[in-house]
Amino acid sequence: MKSSVFRFQRWLAPHLLCMALALSGCMGSPGADINDFFTSSNHPSEPEVTLKFYFGGEKKAATDEVWTAVSEYVKDKGLNVKFSIHFISWPEYPEKLLVMAAAGDRWDLNFDSDSSFREMASRGSYMALDKLLPEYAPNLYKKYQMDGNLRSTMMNGDIVGLPWSIKMNQRPYAGWRVDLAEKAGIYREPDSVQTVQDVDVLLHELKHAYPNSKVTRITALPFYLVREEWLDLGFHGLGINLNDPDHKVQAIEQQPFYVEAAAMSKKWYEDKILSPESLIDRADSSDQWRNGKVLFTLTSHEWAHVADQGFVDSNYRQQMSLLYPDKKQVNRSPISNVVAINRNSEHAELVLQFLDMMETDRKLYDLVIYGIEGKTYQMDGEQVVYPHNLSDSTSNYMGWGGQWALWNSRFIRSTETYPGDFWGEEARFAKIPVNLDSPLEGLLLSEYAISKEVEERVQLYEDMGRSIEFGLVSDVKEAVSDYRIKQQNIGLDKIIGEVQRQVDLNLASNHPD
Repeated sequence: MKSSVFRFQRWLAPHLLCMALALSGCMGSPGADINDFFTSSNHPSEPEVTLKFYFGGEKKAATDEVWTAVSEYVKDKGLNVKFSIHFISWPEYPEKLLVMAAAGDRWDLNFDSDSSFREMASRGSYMALDKLLPEYAPNLYKKYQMDGNLRSTMMNGDIVGLPWSIKMNQRPYAGWRVDLAEKAGIYREPDSVQTVQDVDVLLHELKHAYPNSKVTRITALPFYLVREEWLDLGFHGLGINLNDPDHKVQAIEQQPFYVEAAAMSKKWYEDKILSPESLIDRADSSDQWRNGKVLFTLTSHEWAHVADQGFVDSNYRQQMSLLYPDKKQVNRSPISNVVAINRNSEHAELVLQFLDMMETDRKLYDLVIYGIEGKTYQMDGEQVVYPHNLSDSTSNYMGWGGQWALWNSRFIRSTETYPGDFWGEEARFAKIPVNLDSPLEGLLLSEYAISKEVEERVQLYEDMGRSIEFGLVSDVKEAVSDYRIKQQNIGLDKIIGEVQRQVDLNLASNHPD
């Protein structure tokens, strides 16, 4: 944040100019507002500032051209900024953010999500926005007040991020290349693959039919988490069972199903179903699926029902089946997609002004999200479509990664991927009885009091836990037993005690009665 001197200078300049204009008789009609002069002027009064933004994924070909146009547009509205837009590949994104923040790097805004946001927030990497948000983004602040979801981004009472407002649930779906399956005589009735055992049989059939193909890079653990109705706290392997009325915090490696999952992963690894390089594979798993590099994936209701799955080859087809349909699953959190301002940003006020403009200006919204009409998108009635024979996999701008936190439900348009009332259907799916809002919504855990123990827990997971989960140990029961003892010895009880304290405080604030 800028100093109070700078704030005074920003206040003083327009008031002096107002006096000068009044003396010269150039104020225009009586009662004219000096703010109208600045917002309508093509020559903003402030010096030009470059805002540095980070998003995830690959940078699209037309990105710089589009954001140059964004800059020109907001300058005409009185916001004298240009943009330096950077992308980091998804597999490297969370770790790179943490490294950049720890090094004291300066940037202005970045996309973040779930556990990565929690970790960044717990380390104090994001700026507190409690005073800035209502002052510099009043329209955005009003929307958040109406939605009531700002508490999901609060750390120690401070607002440290700006969440999205889309309602949806990401119940896992098993997905496989049905075009290849049918070619090999492998058939499944709709929604008949529901359990980890069903998945196991299917994976072995696919491997038998295509022995030289990479089947999957997904371990067995995610399937057991659904079966056990486990709520991951996004905090170093800690969670609660959704059926536990006391919301007791537990470590995942201490659970009986952890051994089952590790044994199934070992089976898949030995049968060459789980790719040998899965442990070190840094490629984007969704890109591998869309490019036809794997035969099986784990995805969400969203990608099970989109009109365009984004396959690079139109001959590729998928079949999806909902896993454990009778099990409880929490809806996506408001921090599933979030933007935050770096604690070292020197231009937080300008970032918030830009975001506030996006909240109220549909033309600016379309420019940021879809790009330049005729160049990066075209309109087919009310639907946005790809131009010039482009598609999801070849897009020069549309579909860029990390835009989701900027979505405005009032302005979002129908697209070839999300046609018609797609997001309305997602919201309705989130309301079915087995889908529920998290009982711990708004919980952002701090590791301040347990930083040493957490550091050792993370290192032990890297040294032992990952190999167990990917099926790379010779004796699963022995390896898990050793892992559990070592986690206990480095302070697991202290970690759980501190996290339980914070969970109980969250529950008390959410349910004061």
